[in-house]
Amino acid sequence: MLNSPLKILIALGTRPEAIKLAPVIQAFRRSPDFTTQVILTGQHREMVEQVMHLFDLQADCDLGIMKHQQTLTDITCGSLQGLEGFLQETTPNLLIVQGDTTTAFAGALAAFYQKIAIGHVEAGLRTDELFNPYPEEANRRLISQLAQLHFAPTTKAVENLERSGVTGEIHLTGNTVIDALLSVASRQPDCPIPGLDWQQYRVLLATVHRRENWGEPLTGIAQGFLKTLDEFPDTALLLPLHKNPTVREPLQAMLGNHPRVFLTEPLDYAELVGAMQRCYLLLTDSGGLQEEAPALGKPVLVLRETTERPEAIDAGTAKLVGTDSLEIFTAASALLKDKDSYQKMATAVNPFGDGHASEKIVEIVRKYLD
Repeated sequence: MLNSPLKILIALGTRPEAIKLAPVIQAFRRSPDFTTQVILTGQHREMVEQVMHLFDLQADCDLGIMKHQQTLTDITCGSLQGLEGFLQETTPNLLIVQGDTTTAFAGALAAFYQKIAIGHVEAGLRTDELFNPYPEEANRRLISQLAQLHFAPTTKAVENLERSGVTGEIHLTGNTVIDALLSVASRQPDCPIPGLDWQQYRVLLATVHRRENWGEPLTGIAQGFLKTLDEFPDTALLLPLHKNPTVREPLQAMLGNHPRVFLTEPLDYAELVGAMQRCYLLLTDSGGLQEEAPALGKPVLVLRETTERPEAIDAGTAKLVGTDSLEIFTAASALLKDKDSYQKMATAVNPFGDGHASEKIVEIVRKYLD
């Protein structure tokens, strides 16, 4: 045991960060070697609060930066200014950020300005296209240049970091999202959707939100959904809508009148896990769902032109289909028609970890700071 508890600060601002950092926060708080504080930037509001409640977590500080139609500049400046004062006040031994959000980048930069060590959870993801996804590819590259500890989820991520010439320590841990997922899935959460009979239909669970899919790509995605529903009358589409009106309003206009399309508000994380457990397959541009769905035996069709998670493609748990309506329809049809193709994807080994990443991270930090 260390002579006195070391101070860990964990910064987060979005729902994916909250989900992937929840088991990390819990693991640190279980250890007598650390005092652990959590700071929220407020990049997202309601969705983060749902996750914190689900995992029985409380924040020590909330910067409350969220405002209507905020820009990337707003998020970055608000986070930097709020974090500066909190870091100066608390002087942690290590700041932990997760992934590639603007909160994560601003958190790393704020810690660097105060000469505080940085630990980066889910480090090393790359598409090698700076503007795809935007701004995530730039954010994670910038964080990698500042971090002292890189917690890489896969061997491919380790290789990416080594190739980037980063100066910090690189550790293979697995992805903490699997820790969170398995914890919630073990509770067998319910997911009641008014009007949707899970037994009557093969449910296609979809999520769409990324900036690079706004506009014309979103139209192609919606048309692909409609083609699939028309060809397979035993299917239904469950699509929780993102809060951003740039995404939700076009989807409501294109899909809202179809009798087998169920548009809902964002599901809380327990409901989302329940939906994944009950659905037939997923169509998504989400990075996290590419990692989570295979752990539950669900094939994933990735609605993007690139992915920073090629391990899923290589392992056969996911397929990159883009945003063209015909490509989406063709890929979905293959899985809906061919049981062998479906089973091959559903039973492929998930490359993203064993559910013990958080424990590994705590031990790595303990050794680094001791």
